[in-house]
Amino acid sequence: MPTLLIVHHTPSPHLQAMFEAALSGATDSEITGVDVVRKPALSATATDVLAADAFLLGTPANLGYMSGALKHFFDTIYYPCLDATTNRPFGYYLHGNEGVEGARASIGTVTTGLGWREAAAPVIVMGAPDKDALSTCWELGATLAAGLMP
Repeated sequence: MPTLLIVHHTPSPHLQAMFEAALSGATDSEITGVDVVRKPALSATATDVLAADAFLLGTPANLGYMSGALKHFFDTIYYPCLDATTNRPFGYYLHGNEGVEGARASIGTVTTGLGWREAAAPVIVMGAPDKDALSTCWELGATLAAGLMP
């Protein structure tokens, strides 16, 4: 069964709402034959990544960069997964209160280095996520999971 791995750093209620919306989309009852695995960024491993067919990442923008937790995830999986995960699809959601450009660029740099393929536009939310933002997070999760359906 194809697997979507959701790797997230969720330190705030805003990110929790975005995570729950993306997870709800990925696990929608109309999406069948896809296993959705969710792991906090500090506990996700190279084994998790190697076992997955696509990735959904979630992070705050901290001081204009991805969270330290997501950076740690990338640091631990980069070389063990470098060749084995080339061209796997991914998407991400990002929350910030200001200055998310550096976070977006840093995620792009690492995923480009890994050879991952952006399968959906990122969801970038500034401030409190409104109904439209949460709907877009839902669509992101659903898009990535549906893309894996057999």
